[in-house]
Amino acid sequence: MPSPEVQMDNLVVLALFAILPILVIGVLLVGLRWPAKYAMPVGLVVIVVIAAAVWEMSWTTIGASVVQGLLVAIGLLWIVFGALLLLETITKSGALHSIRAGFTTISADRRVQVVIIAWLFGSFIEGAAGFGTPAAVVAPLLLALGFPAMAAVMAGLIIQSTPVSFGAVGTPMLVGIGNGLSGTDGSFVPAVAGRADELGMSHSEFVAHTATQVATIHAIVGVLVPLFLVCLMTGFFGEKRSFRAGLAVAPFALYAALAMILPYLAVAYLLGPEFPAMIGGFVGLAVVMFTSSKGFLMPTDTWDFPPKERWSDRWIGTVDPEAGATVLKKKMPIAMAWMPYVVVAAVLLVTRNVPAITEFLTGPAVLQVNDIFGTGISQNMDLLYSPGAVFLLAVLITYVLHRMNVHQIAASWKVAGGQIAAAAVALLCALPLVRIFINSGSEFNQAGLESMPITLAEVAANATGEGWPVLAPFIGALGAFAAGSNTVSNLMFSLFQYSTGENIGANGPETVVAAQAVGGAAGNMVTVHNVVAAAATVGLLGREGDLIRKTIIPMTYYCLAAGSIAYMWIFGVGLNVGTIVCVLVIVALAVGIWRISTMPDVPNKQLLPAGR
Repeated sequence: MPSPEVQMDNLVVLALFAILPILVIGVLLVGLRWPAKYAMPVGLVVIVVIAAAVWEMSWTTIGASVVQGLLVAIGLLWIVFGALLLLETITKSGALHSIRAGFTTISADRRVQVVIIAWLFGSFIEGAAGFGTPAAVVAPLLLALGFPAMAAVMAGLIIQSTPVSFGAVGTPMLVGIGNGLSGTDGSFVPAVAGRADELGMSHSEFVAHTATQVATIHAIVGVLVPLFLVCLMTGFFGEKRSFRAGLAVAPFALYAALAMILPYLAVAYLLGPEFPAMIGGFVGLAVVMFTSSKGFLMPTDTWDFPPKERWSDRWIGTVDPEAGATVLKKKMPIAMAWMPYVVVAAVLLVTRNVPAITEFLTGPAVLQVNDIFGTGISQNMDLLYSPGAVFLLAVLITYVLHRMNVHQIAASWKVAGGQIAAAAVALLCALPLVRIFINSGSEFNQAGLESMPITLAEVAANATGEGWPVLAPFIGALGAFAAGSNTVSNLMFSLFQYSTGENIGANGPETVVAAQAVGGAAGNMVTVHNVVAAAATVGLLGREGDLIRKTIIPMTYYCLAAGSIAYMWIFGVGLNVGTIVCVLVIVALAVGIWRISTMPDVPNKQLLPAGR
């Protein structure tokens, strides 16, 4: 039998093979700035070779995983098409002008607008729908208000952090952690059941208990998300690279953060994991909209983007809300203009919270593709439960409410149909890659190896020892990056994280699971799945690497801060790695704020010369 050292060496080699497809994609997208439609096919070829040669997956299993991925991709394209069609519908109906005027009435300042729309409205949509829906709603709306396409997508991705763990009415907690810690019979594995018994908790109570820790870590780390959002927007997309312009609205950004986070945290502790993001987003949106209309904490100056004719070509997508927009002789009332988004929110709430409707849409209405090629791999397609169906229903209702004519309707479908085709190649390669990565476990390979993600996590845990909680969020982010889902990341890694917590002597191993869940939420900022889908809604395909270069900044902060907090939660504050990392994060933030405050603004080199 091989010695432990030899076994570890073999595990390290396997981990290098497992991470190779991710590294290839990262280098091509971020390093070489290849479009995803070229990078993802290369990554797919790499993972197929590794799956067949190293993990010894049969070609039948690989083929079944590819088919499963294609089915998932169709579901995602359905959502993207719905978002594109909704944007084109309000453009052609004339509602867009009223929406834009409404936000200008509250504040013409883009910093205020992005916090209200992306952070607050986006958090509410995340709580109701999850699964990348906020970016599909927020990015087109910001684009319609006059934001550069890249800034709009960046905003939609950055807010996919704090609310994500409680997205889709708590699915990442209830399904991701609840099922991730359970065996095949649906009950907790013995070690977790013992911990639940020790705390005097049932299955659902233990999940809710873990969710309160998730919410607490999110609340501490997420309070800076709106500030990151405005600083990155002003720094990357301003006339001058003025991160200081974002810092200037720090009081408003922090206030808006707390307006969402305080009710979010209260709901997590008092009501459970289903409604923190949805109620937190709704309460925050109502409070901030009201106080902003009264001028509370509003900036004294008005910040805006440079003139559109000077924008870099890399900022601009192929979707132009101004093209073909209808200008009504009489302005549409603001309430009527917003009605499509009210319908989206209302239908999401009903379909996610009325048991009879939810059971139908997730049961008899689901298209089941079972036992693909006899491998046991299956995929459900819940197209009627999907946000794509919600978007389409809102579009149909909008036709009546906004009294659209046949010409306007036909034009909106033509534009949206042409736009969705551009997103197809990248997603139809990305999702099969993900399914091969996830389906590489011992039940699907002939080498008796753990799956690629578990192999990567085991090597990382062996290398860090007691310092593991600091790294745990990055494993969650890796799972989300690969799978495009916090829920799937939790399903993959929750039990592994719990077992690792026990092995390092954590008094509460569920805290390590909480760190995993927080990292899995933060990973949504950089996952190719979300980046491609969000970019497609504004016609920004081919710039995915540029977006990840920007969103990886707040993602790194989020995971480092969450990991240090989880470590101190478990082992206490002292001369230890968790405290040291926490101090380093605080110092880095302080130094960054000081530098932003003192460094002179410089011209934005991406802008085109005046008078082009």
